[in-house]
Parts: sequence; C-alpha cells; structure tokens
Amino acid sequence: MTNEQETGSFVADLNEVLADIRDLLIAKNKAYGNSALNPIRIFSKASSYEQLSVRIDDKLSRIMRGEDFENEDTITDLLGYFILYKIQKNRDARGYKL
Repeated sequence: MTNEQETGSFVADLNEVLADIRDLLIAKNKAYGNSALNPIRIFSKASSYEQLSVRIDDKLSRIMRGEDFENEDTITDLLGYFILYKIQKNRDARGYKL
C-alpha cells in the first residue's frame, strides 16, 4: 500500500468512526432532549461539566471492569461524552448563553 493509499484509507476510516459518533450524539440528543448540555436540573443542580464528568467516570469504570451492556458501545459513548464536554467548553469560551 502506498502512502497516498494509506492516508486515503485512514481518512475513510476516520470519517466512518466520526460519522458513527455524530449519528449517535444526534440520536441521543433527539431522544433525551439537550440534557447533556442543558439539563433540566430537577434533582441535581450540578453544572453541565460536573454531570458530563460523572457520565465519563461511569463509562471509564465500566471499561475498567470489562462490563459492557448488551447493544451498547461503551467506547463510542465515552467518545461522545468527551465531544459534548468539548462543545460545552467551546460554548463557554464564546460566551454562549441559552
């Protein structure tokens, strides 16, 4: 495989993985509302960062214990939460308000 073919293959693989994560985040946002970035805060008054951090910790714990739920991709979920965390950081940096 040439370097150009290898790069093309990497880009194709990257686009496939990113599209999967994007589709998952869009589907979850639709199903749960914007609960990760704009939680309704009925019981918990924690910030979006704190709530995302708890979800990230839960996913990391599940990975460390080797406990995946059926039909769930813990790694993809974890990547999704990191992306949501980054989105929140970017919004804060831009002074984004709901």
